[in-house]
Order: sequence, then structure tokens, then C-alpha cells
Amino acid sequence: MKSALKIVMLTSECVPYAKTGGLADVVGALPQTLRAMGHDVIVVMPRYGRIDGSKFGLQRHFESMGVWMGNELEWCAVDKGENDGVPVYFIESNKYFERAGLYHDENFNDYSDNPRRFGFLTRAGLQLCRDIGFKADIVHAHDWQTALASAYLRIWHWNDAALGRAASVLTIHNLAYQGKYSAADYDYLGLQWGNFTPDKFEDHGAMNFLKGGIVYADVVNTVSPTYASETRTPELGYGLAPYLNDKGSDYLGILNGIDYAQWNPAQDRLIPANYTAADLSGKAVCKQALQKRFSLQENANTPIVGVISRLVDQKGLHLLAEAIEEIVSNMDVQFVILGSGDKGLEWYFGSLPARYPGQIGAYIGYNNELAHWIEAGSDFFIMPSIYEPCGLNQIYSLKYGTLPIVRATGGLEDTVQQYDEAAGTGTGFKFLQPTASAIYYTVGWAVSTYYDRRHHILQMIRTAMAQDYSWEKSARQYVALYEQAMANKAARDGAAG
Repeated sequence: MKSALKIVMLTSECVPYAKTGGLADVVGALPQTLRAMGHDVIVVMPRYGRIDGSKFGLQRHFESMGVWMGNELEWCAVDKGENDGVPVYFIESNKYFERAGLYHDENFNDYSDNPRRFGFLTRAGLQLCRDIGFKADIVHAHDWQTALASAYLRIWHWNDAALGRAASVLTIHNLAYQGKYSAADYDYLGLQWGNFTPDKFEDHGAMNFLKGGIVYADVVNTVSPTYASETRTPELGYGLAPYLNDKGSDYLGILNGIDYAQWNPAQDRLIPANYTAADLSGKAVCKQALQKRFSLQENANTPIVGVISRLVDQKGLHLLAEAIEEIVSNMDVQFVILGSGDKGLEWYFGSLPARYPGQIGAYIGYNNELAHWIEAGSDFFIMPSIYEPCGLNQIYSLKYGTLPIVRATGGLEDTVQQYDEAAGTGTGFKFLQPTASAIYYTVGWAVSTYYDRRHHILQMIRTAMAQDYSWEKSARQYVALYEQAMANKAARDGAAG
């Protein structure tokens, strides 16, 4: 690459400001790595009511910015902050973002005005680029919430002084969430009715943000190579496989990296003791502290299986619920569970410590310190996902020497090396079928290895902790992706001209 790129990231969430999943981690870390490589990156996101401006040092950048939505002129303010050197602009609209949830209410019902909210966010992000004179080479959108950016660039900004040269990249973090809504708000979005067709935005009478974004984007990617392959199939394509296949080599997978400044047992300030692969004594201290904190029987020789997850079917937690009681009844093993989500699963897992005292601990909700404690103090970490675009906790677990037990799907397949019982190699334990019995027998395999082949466990721990999933490799792949998008745009512009 001969020169630095100017990149704007449009997103609905970003750590440390707002997070519901891995999307926030990616948009928090990737721009920082790109900036360290010499690129000029800005992030644009909503100014949610829950964001504490004083805590993050946000300053008012624009008191008033006009954004055309269809035939309506909407107004918003813009605040500005900095995330480890990366400028972050916050679109402030009490009308759209001053509410308790990011996407849905306390009963997990989507806000009815979500199409307007995130259509507005996307248009406002592009307008901001014009108003601050940020002549982007790349507009990088994330998931359905900002997927309309690729269409807006082609429909409204093709000859724009600030955005006319920008190529579009769309990253899909989870294909199941597509932004499919009634067409009642289509006029407001300003996408023109000539584009409301089955090959673009129309989806069985409704409009589909992600579908149109895929069609218009210069390049589309998802967050692991295996998930890219899986989503080309009818089973995991969720109706969009034909459009992804139409992209050909312009749809690919780039594995997420992780932030080792935050997730590294050698320097983690949140855990009871630090440790390395060369000296695991601190991990034993973390295990004892974890057992005490969750009122488990304090026995250094009993393996702990950690769970940190949204308690939803996609994560396979309903399957774990079918298997966990049989596991703890028949095996000398403990579980520590941290998560929230489905109310039925919350009640079920929350009730287990009272019924299996000393064997199961649970915290319903989310606690960042506890997440670090579980990664550090557990011996195994289970992720029985039905599908998993990338997954981050299994990568954290590798660094902490906590061997993953995972279903071989998506990023879990890409990041965990299967245990070879003959050679003692690998970094975890994988199973194929999404069933409770597969979970039972794979946990049994891991537990028996822990008791009967301890030297294999120690060898796997050292191998796991040596894995490198830092953002530098992934960021270089994104730069290549940006160059591919720019070449596609240049070829398209040449053909049009």
C-alpha cells in the first residue's frame, strides 16, 4: 500500500461506550490498530442516553446538523470523543437514541421506529463526513444497522466532493439479524422506489436493510472464514445465501482479533493473580478464588467448566440446560455460569446453585470482573453454539490456558484445534452435532483427559496460550479488503464512464 487510507466506520455500538455483543469489541479495537498502521480512521455512532459524556470526556462538536431523510429535514447535535487516539463522533438525537435499550425495550421487543433510527444514523454519519471535510476512501459499515451506507453512497453521493471517491465495505457480524421491517418507512429512508425490488431491498413485501446493503456494497465480509462458507448455504444463509454467492470473491471471512491489552493473564489487573505459560501457579490461585467466590467446594483437583454467554438458543444454552444436571450427577466436575438473556434460561441456570450446592455457581447478569475471573480460574470453557460467526470468549480462553469445549462451527472451528488423544496435541475439545448428548460426552472426554492424561492437559495449555489472535494480522487483511473494494469501485466507475 502506497499511502494511508481515510476510513470512516459507521456502527451502532463500540466499546467502551455501548455494547451488546462482539460488534462493539471489533469497532473498539480495529480502528486503533489501523491507526497504529498509519491510517486515518474515525468512528461514528449514536449518542445513546446511557453514555456518560463526562466519564468519557465528550465535547460538543456541532450544536446543530441537518440531515435529509426522504423529504424531511431532521436535526441532531454531534459530540466528539477519543478512544485511544481514534476520534469518535456521536450522533445525538433525543428523538431516536434517548431511551433505555439500544435496539429493543425491556421485554426484548424491537423498537417500532428502528428503521428510522438507524437509517437516520447512517445518513447522519455520511453527512458528518461532508460537514467536517473528511474525504473518505472507505466507508466501512457494520451489520444491518448501518448497511444502508453502501446504497446511499451509490444513490446520493456518487459525485459528492467528500464521499464521491469512497468505496463501501459491509461487515456482517451475525447474518440472522437483517433489519427486516415493514415498507411503511421506505419513503423516509430516501432509497427511491425504483430500488424496492426483489434483487435489492424488497423482501416478501417488507424491506431488508442487510439485503440491500449486500447488493450495493463493493465488498462484503464476515468475521470468520468458516462462517463465510456456512452462510453461503441455505441452512445458515437465512434467505440471503443467493445474494452472498452472487458476490463471488467479494464475499469472504476475516477472523476477529482480540485486545491482548485487556485479555492477558500475565498483566490482567482484574484477576486475583497473574500467570504465564511458564509459571501457572497464579492460575491455581485464580481457581481457588473462583471456587470461594461462587461457594463451590474448594478442591484444586476438581475441574471447573466456565460459561460466559448470552442465555439464548443460538448459543446452545438450551442444549447445555438439557445436559448439565446429568453431567454434574455423573462426573466430578464443577460449573460456573455468567450470563443473561432468555428469562426461562435465566431462571433455570439461576436455580442450579441451590439444587447443586458446591458444584454449580451462577451469576445472572453481566459483570466484567467476573468474566475475567471465570476465564482465569476455570479449567475448561464451554461454547455449544448452534452457529457462531466468530466468537471471542474461546480466544480469550486460549490465552488464559482455559481449554475450550466447543461445537465445530463458524469461528469456533477456525480457532480451536481438536485434541489428538494419541499425540496429546490440540488446544481444545470439539463436537459436531448440536445435541445435549454430544455436549455430555464431549465434557466427559475433557474431564477424563483432565484426570487420566494430565500431561496432555498441560501440553495443550501451553499450546493454547501460545496462540496469537491479535488484531495486527486481521487489520492487514482488512487493508487488503479495502484495496479490493477500491479497485472494484474504480472498475465500476470506469465502466459507467
